[in-house]
Amino acid sequence: MKIKSEAKDVAAYKGDVLIVNLFEGVAKPGGATGAIDAALGGAVSKLIKRGEFKGRKEETAVLPGGGKIGAERVVLVGLGKKEAFGADAARLAASVSINKAKAMKAVRIGTVAHGAGAGGLSPEQSGRAIAEGAILGGYGFDKYISTKKGKDGDAVEVTILIKEKADAIAAGRGLRTGVIMAESANLARDMVNEPPNVLTPGELAARAKSISRSSGLKIKVFGKSEIVKMKMGAFLGVARGSHDSPVFIEMKYEGNPKSEKNLALIGKGITFDSGGISLKPSNSMEDMKSDMSGAAAVICAMRAIAALRPKINVTALVPAIDNMPGGNAQKVGDIVRAMNGKTIEVLNTDAEGRLILSDAVCYAAKKKMSPIIDVATLTGACIVALGTLRTGLFSTNDELAAAISAAGEACGERMWRMPTDEEYKELLKSDIADMKNVGGRNGGAITGALFIESFADGAPWAHLDIAGTSFMDKKDRYYKKGATGVGARTLAQLAVDMATR
Repeated sequence: MKIKSEAKDVAAYKGDVLIVNLFEGVAKPGGATGAIDAALGGAVSKLIKRGEFKGRKEETAVLPGGGKIGAERVVLVGLGKKEAFGADAARLAASVSINKAKAMKAVRIGTVAHGAGAGGLSPEQSGRAIAEGAILGGYGFDKYISTKKGKDGDAVEVTILIKEKADAIAAGRGLRTGVIMAESANLARDMVNEPPNVLTPGELAARAKSISRSSGLKIKVFGKSEIVKMKMGAFLGVARGSHDSPVFIEMKYEGNPKSEKNLALIGKGITFDSGGISLKPSNSMEDMKSDMSGAAAVICAMRAIAALRPKINVTALVPAIDNMPGGNAQKVGDIVRAMNGKTIEVLNTDAEGRLILSDAVCYAAKKKMSPIIDVATLTGACIVALGTLRTGLFSTNDELAAAISAAGEACGERMWRMPTDEEYKELLKSDIADMKNVGGRNGGAITGALFIESFADGAPWAHLDIAGTSFMDKKDRYYKKGATGVGARTLAQLAVDMATR
């Protein structure tokens, strides 16, 4: 799909489909939609009067151009209530309307800049939202379907139409950012959607290398012997049951070489989670290829960061292995020693993500990286608390939490900050080690997060529990069933935001 912006009157656009919009409850269309309504002899107004179109989110209607305008057909898309409109509603409108046009076999698609003007968005914000909605909403993963049809998306050209040249240029800047962000998120979705027999720890490292080469990033991949030398005992404990060797991936972006500050993005890379000896029920395993969603998010965030070029230094760290119940697997009751010397009593081998992350956080703290942000499909408890709509945000630093939340809001990846009271750590106390890896059923998402925080050595830290938002079992907004790539855009946005402070 190609996306561009152009200074042009909408009625003069010559293409297969022209997309215009309407807010919910509007009786008389204005602006570009009003112009098209007038050109079509009041066809839009008649739809509204008959109650056939109300302007609700995801609502569409199709009208013929009839030779009265340049486009052959018009797709009218609802924006929802004006008072609730924002960039995410523009993303959704773009996704719904462009997919509708593609379903009609349209190749040349023109669209108004959703929300630019009456909706309160700038042309740049609208351009970005349309690009993200088009690309995220157009995603599909059919790599392993033998009878798949040929892809038609590559031939589609979408043109954002704005009357003023300066606004078209601004929309062009926004759509460039949107393309980078959405393509990076879709690359993360590809990784997560891969079957676990393909996306092994080694393959995850190979893809990180490929992205690094194409993006100009520095990368190191540490093998098992090097992980042993670094004394990452918590990580190695999880790796014991696997036939695959663990890898520890380090990707570096140097946007400000003169600065010693270094943002750390850490992603959980469990390429398949059986639960280990604490085996999951069979019906809880089918989506466990997605347990490396955090790793995919940080790897692909680095791709976006490298393309956007913010003046900030960022390092991504990924401990990668699968969690299997092999003959040498970690046992319930084992005690392991993390990189910083802390001992951990393992009371549940299915609480393995926090173990591998603890060593990665130790590594970041030892290298004086700050702030430290980890992203993980960590707990089912977070899904119980927040469902699939919001990511759990945990942080002991108010400024960092606010920055992450703002970045997520800008990307349509909504967060909800959870408590991190010190008293919750009491639940992690062990009688025979420095701590245990689970704190019981109560506050499970919180104790899981605070377990990781205890290895940050006082550095500003945040944890994103994406267990509920990383993988959808049905269509949700502009996401199809499967991986969402959540976190990739938010982390890239955060890096850009931090660079401008």
